[in-house]
Amino acid sequence: MTRDMQAVATNDTQEQLLQDLEKSKTLPLWKQMTRLNPPAPNPTCIPFLWKYSSIRPNLLRAGQLVTEKEAERRVLMLINPARDAPYTTDTLYAGLQLVMPNEVAPAHRHTAFAMRFIIEGNGGFTAVHGKRIKMEQGDVILTPTWNYHDHGKDGSGPMIWLDGLDLPNFQHFPVHFVQHFAQSRYPAEDVDSGTSPIVFPWARMKGLLDGDIAEHWVSRRYLRADGREVSRILGGCAERLEGGHSSPWCRETTSAVYHVISGSGYSMIGEQKFAWEKGDTFCVPSWYRYQHSAGSGQTVYLYRFDDKPMIEALGFYRTENTDVETLVKD
Repeated sequence: MTRDMQAVATNDTQEQLLQDLEKSKTLPLWKQMTRLNPPAPNPTCIPFLWKYSSIRPNLLRAGQLVTEKEAERRVLMLINPARDAPYTTDTLYAGLQLVMPNEVAPAHRHTAFAMRFIIEGNGGFTAVHGKRIKMEQGDVILTPTWNYHDHGKDGSGPMIWLDGLDLPNFQHFPVHFVQHFAQSRYPAEDVDSGTSPIVFPWARMKGLLDGDIAEHWVSRRYLRADGREVSRILGGCAERLEGGHSSPWCRETTSAVYHVISGSGYSMIGEQKFAWEKGDTFCVPSWYRYQHSAGSGQTVYLYRFDDKPMIEALGFYRTENTDVETLVKD
């Protein structure tokens, strides 16, 4: 080493190095190693519960103050307090959508995949790429990617449902497109919701849940006829929990949004207790330990949508009980 190089090395400091790195538009990994390589999953979103009794009045106010043409989709987004839209969890988006009597939410299509759980109302429909489906309370209706869809309502009362979409993924993959149809409605014909592959009637799912009468807690996935998940990114299930009983504790790398179909109770998510009742919606971010408990003397039914298909397909799924050696791949 020359005398000049020795002088530079002697006078050099880490502070000077960091200043020079910033000038060259580089950052030192060693300063962010723990943040970028954490010892456990570290979701940004936090557990949270949205009360239907608080949201519904404002949603109906929006129905009076904001026309369907102004809104295109009249939705109140359930946004996680720890993040901005579109994050309900770090990978899931949820919102409560309203269609008023004699309205049409105009036809469009998009890259995002949607699952819709019908909360209340009668006489509503969704038309998905030429197939018009009657909405029934408790039904789950899919809107596959890039299918034109519009929603409508007859003259009786409002229609409200829970939207679940994979919108957060498009913050990382900027490939989301939306296209509007030339008319407000895409040409469609009525179809039988009982035979449609994109409809999961509540009566059928409830029958499956109630079939295991010996079990205090039952969970059934929404699956296509061939046993596949409803999409490669989003999936879901329904759960039945007998009064006075609890579901098993669970901790997993998926995140989920739950909606209370009927009954009341509470969930422990991490160290927090969330008391819920019919109509409420709550989220369980990735790696939070959780358990649901039903109030005494009543049967609870829960709807859930989650990112499990995507997490499993990517090879990221595990629970706190997983033998991590099984995750080692050649």
